[in-house]
Amino acid sequence: MSEPTRRGRRGRLAAPATRRAVDYRALRHPFPPAPAFSRDEIEAIHLAALDVLQDLGIKVLHPQARRYFVDGGARVTDDDMVHIGRDMVDAALASAPRSIPLRAAVRDRDLVLELGRLVFQPGAGAPHASDAIRGRRPGDLTSFRELVQITQHFDALHMIPPLIEPQDIPMHLRHYAMTKVALTQSDKVPFVFARGTPQVMDGFEMIRDFRGLSDDAFRAASHCYTIVNTNSPRQLDVPMAQGLIDFARYGQVVIVTPFTLMGAMAPITVAGALTLSHAEALAAITLSQLVNPGAPVTYGTFTSNVDMKSGAPAFGTPEQVKASLGAGQLARRIGLPWRCAAGSAANLNDAQAAHETEISAWGAYLAGATIMIHAAGWLEGGLTVGYEKLIADMDMVQTLAELCTPAKAGPDEIGLDALREVEPGGHFFGAGHTMERYQTEFYDPISWDWSNHGTWTESGAEDTTQRATRIWQGILDGFTPPEVATDPQRVGQLDDFIARRTAQGGAPPES
Repeated sequence: MSEPTRRGRRGRLAAPATRRAVDYRALRHPFPPAPAFSRDEIEAIHLAALDVLQDLGIKVLHPQARRYFVDGGARVTDDDMVHIGRDMVDAALASAPRSIPLRAAVRDRDLVLELGRLVFQPGAGAPHASDAIRGRRPGDLTSFRELVQITQHFDALHMIPPLIEPQDIPMHLRHYAMTKVALTQSDKVPFVFARGTPQVMDGFEMIRDFRGLSDDAFRAASHCYTIVNTNSPRQLDVPMAQGLIDFARYGQVVIVTPFTLMGAMAPITVAGALTLSHAEALAAITLSQLVNPGAPVTYGTFTSNVDMKSGAPAFGTPEQVKASLGAGQLARRIGLPWRCAAGSAANLNDAQAAHETEISAWGAYLAGATIMIHAAGWLEGGLTVGYEKLIADMDMVQTLAELCTPAKAGPDEIGLDALREVEPGGHFFGAGHTMERYQTEFYDPISWDWSNHGTWTESGAEDTTQRATRIWQGILDGFTPPEVATDPQRVGQLDDFIARRTAQGGAPPES
């Protein structure tokens, strides 16, 4: 990873001759997960969720999904309520894989999703983009391409989500444009929308052929992922159920994520919201395993509270952190890798935005999340991905990644020679131990400025947002797609496929 050169700080060169070596590509959690509830309380939530599925049921709007449940032993009533027994859930949890290899375009971008691992994603699914030059605007393909390029630049972002919706591309063609950008601007794991079987199959075929895979090789490993949200409370709609079915059949990863807001579409208490979220996630996981036992599926939750004065979602709250910690306990209770999230309801890249994102990210981090989505760039509760916000958040993301590197305390680190060299009352700036390490010992930030007020003023008195603007502009100006994404023959074949499918009418999303 290379970064645009920053102005010098107190006594330091702007571009050190030796860059600090880092590896953010295969992260593992460094700390024991923190609990929010006792073991007995977590067991009570789990059992209550099983009671919800068996006694209250979940409404499943997709007829084929209901048939899978019936064939698996569930009871379905005339109002499409599916009542799932505990034995069905137990069987699904037994067959769901504990470790999921996920293949990227190159092997050193491959991921493993399992408890104890840590994967970061930037903000995703926003209808708007925003930056200090062009302002807030409806998402378009240019902005999506730029945000993918910025995501590709940072090794600590491991997957390419649908950062924004390019609304200048019609819905029946949008998946072609987005998948092409993901494949030709990045070598990381791509996302495929679960918006009906035709769009899913298009996405699978584009990835299969661009990666040079046979049908059997594509199905033998996971090469992409999707996110399936339930419709809380207690409903699974047609596109999401179809997505679970399609991805399970083809062995591609589904990240199940109920989105529950306490006091709105979930009970107002943390425990009540987690009970609902857990029940919905278990139902979706069960469906994937009924379709294809062993299909790669992860547990997930995105639970926070609302502002009870306005009804608007709130993030970075104590309640969100408690919910994340509790969700981590539930994920470990069932043994599956899982997805959590950071987030911010702030309208611009300000102190509120930084606080909310960092507090919610710490909650997911301490909860032991396998996948942390919305870790950088997310604003307005998901309505916008901001360029400056993405850059500013990366110092937080990379700090969390740095903490995954164990501290060392060998003879070289303890530094007795330095202690012998420096007299009492002296300083260590010129010590040999310092001179050997000063260029590489400390984390080198992206957008932070540690200069004193005088130096900062003389350098233009830039604030964080101004520095972030300059940084993302430098990233885009110097961006070169990875070699594996630029093969002319495969790009040409991809363009031919898109042209052919476009001429055939594309693939309207299914409802």
